[in-house]
Amino acid sequence: MKMNTPVTKRLNFQLMNEHDWPLLFELDQDSAVMKYINRGIPTTQEQIKTIGIPRMLAYRNENKGWGLWKVTLKEDNAFIGWVLLRPMHFFTQTPDFSDIEIGWRFKQASWGYGYATEAATALCNELAKQPDIKTITAIAIAQNAGSIKVMQKLGMVFVKSYAHTDEHGNLEAVMYSKNL
Repeated sequence: MKMNTPVTKRLNFQLMNEHDWPLLFELDQDSAVMKYINRGIPTTQEQIKTIGIPRMLAYRNENKGWGLWKVTLKEDNAFIGWVLLRPMHFFTQTPDFSDIEIGWRFKQASWGYGYATEAATALCNELAKQPDIKTITAIAIAQNAGSIKVMQKLGMVFVKSYAHTDEHGNLEAVMYSKNL
């Protein structure tokens, strides 16, 4: 069963592909957008093309709805961000195909209008139609109050705090989850 493309009053959705790298690059140039992703460091074109795109293509599955969903405004088709859907722990030896990770990244100019919540809700509603999906999970850096608020609006509940480790050290992260 192929996942339907979500429909909302204000937003259009389309699964992204390797040709969308300029949009990914544009989004990642705002240090405020990247603050809780990689400490505000803009992503280079080379990183998008050699790391980001291959990772996205590794989990992209049109039938299951996995990938980065490009979000545009219906009024003018302007790109405002994306929503990620992929199995939890996808890049490990034990991915969980019944638990789908959801995440989002939106342009700063679109913050405060409810677009992330609207987009994530629409995608969660489509995921809920797949009987093999039991849980939806999101993670964020603990100081990212905006993302945590979206998680709560999605009906997710706090699961745990943990140390997120990257090349710059440790940051406190949180996990929220929702059973379908």
